[in-house]
Amino acid sequence: MDTDSFELTVVDVVEETADAHSISFEVPAGAEEHFTYRPGQFLTVAVPSDRTGVAARCYSLSSSPLGDGPLTITVKRTADGYASNWICDHLREGDTLRVLPPSGIFTPASLDADLLLLAGGSGITPVLSITRTALARGTGRVVLFYANRDERSVIFAEALTALAAEHPDRLLVVHWLESVQGLPSQEQMKAFASAYPTYDAFVCGPPPFMKMTVAALRELEFPRERRHQEKFVSLGGNPFGDLHDQEVAEHEIEDAETDLDESADLDATVPEGPSGPVKLEVELDGQEYTFDDWAPGTKLLEHLEAKGVKAPYSCREGECSACAVRLLEGEVAMLHNDVLDAEDLAEGIRLGCQSVPATDTVKVTYH
Repeated sequence: MDTDSFELTVVDVVEETADAHSISFEVPAGAEEHFTYRPGQFLTVAVPSDRTGVAARCYSLSSSPLGDGPLTITVKRTADGYASNWICDHLREGDTLRVLPPSGIFTPASLDADLLLLAGGSGITPVLSITRTALARGTGRVVLFYANRDERSVIFAEALTALAAEHPDRLLVVHWLESVQGLPSQEQMKAFASAYPTYDAFVCGPPPFMKMTVAALRELEFPRERRHQEKFVSLGGNPFGDLHDQEVAEHEIEDAETDLDESADLDATVPEGPSGPVKLEVELDGQEYTFDDWAPGTKLLEHLEAKGVKAPYSCREGECSACAVRLLEGEVAMLHNDVLDAEDLAEGIRLGCQSVPATDTVKVTYH
């Protein structure tokens, strides 16, 4: 077993709707530090598969990291989704599931900021975690737009009603039902978001919803640093360290698929790197690390691991954003990228698991 993974025991299973289940876990004694997390992050889980041995999936945490409840993911069934259906059909209290520690950068930089949260369907999962945490620990206002097919499809309806009643001066929840209002259009989303031009926006939902909503925010000229979009894609490899020679089944989470029309895959050309060791400066979790021996051709994540630095990652394949860093100085070349789009790259965001040095000095910070 990969030493970075853990067997967690299921302590509760809640049927949120006919298609969505929340799975709560007990963190093993001594592993608490590995499972500290920020609101909006996800767990990578190993779902048993007769065909592939294990199917790796990423599911967002709906719980808050404030310690007022167990570690919880929420999983929505999809019609042909092997993993989502297996979890909803088979996981029961007392069962175990192998997971990697929390990852992801879909999380507010400040809980005191005013937040505009735009969710569709099961995209509410990380958004609920952000909402709960911001209301409990932050000072800003939270506006939540939540789109669903019909009233029966609304996940966490009771929890959202309770939060709105408890924080009437800080939380506004707006439900949009396709059965009543039809699908929201870009113009309608633009009109709604235009009332909150200074808020930090977070978007999560099915690909068409995310594409339409982000386009509306761009029209409103929300700056990139205040516009966040959750991005997951199918994991093409196995991050659990075993069965590397077996193909992992396709990712089926409705709110975790991403339209990659604007992604920038850098596989084709990798520029020649420095001829000698590179100076590397890294900011991570409030600490600064400096190394003078980053070898050309060695990936950033691998170099940090060799130095004993616990840098975040999940898929190790350039197919999620868990390892993302922001360039502060110098440049790196990515060997593979299936998740960052051109705008991300222009902002200096790179994937640590796929980045090799391209200049003699590189300085990065983890979000």
